[in-house]
Amino acid sequence: MSLTLHYHPLSSFCWKALIALHENGTAFTPNLVNLGDPAQRAALLALWPIGRFPVLEDATRGETVPESSIVIEYLDRHYPGAKRLIPEDPALALQTRQRDRVIDLYIHLPMQKVVLDRLRPADRRDPLGVAEARAQIRTTYALLEREIADGGWMMGERFTLADCSAAPALFYGDMNEPFGDGHPRLAAYLERLKARPSFARVLEAAEPYFGMLPKDG
Repeated sequence: MSLTLHYHPLSSFCWKALIALHENGTAFTPNLVNLGDPAQRAALLALWPIGRFPVLEDATRGETVPESSIVIEYLDRHYPGAKRLIPEDPALALQTRQRDRVIDLYIHLPMQKVVLDRLRPADRRDPLGVAEARAQIRTTYALLEREIADGGWMMGERFTLADCSAAPALFYGDMNEPFGDGHPRLAAYLERLKARPSFARVLEAAEPYFGMLPKDG
């Protein structure tokens, strides 16, 4: 099989790439990488020296593609399916990419800061940094609550790159910085995402690993 996705089933950025693959039924080989295994970690670093998930390896084209947004762009260009995740209209494509960046930078990454801080020894935790991350997440929730349409997807009627980004960011975001009563549109949108077959499939595959997630406290 031409495509191999190097991933971990709990990685939120891997979820983003997996949703895109499942949306179009793109054939690929999943390679679960345990970063705690020195040999597996070394193999990932050989592909992508940054050592982060996901990494897409394309044997047919001889390409190695890191970073979830770029993976999705690559798939849309070289392995397009019936559902194009980057709109053909240049203006809408730019808006979609911008929304993807907002979600990744201002929900996804701050959420990871909150979660990863729990893995630190108590005397090395960063309460100020976590408070700032939570504030950034809440600000972005409010922005999306104003802009998202009732009953639709992130960019309107069409499921796009922005939804691939939003699904893991909001799922883990709500788990760690709950929406609360002030974000009914966002909460309803997350429920639509969880019911989407591509994301439901990702969640089902990840469920056996949820016990590994760091707990608060």
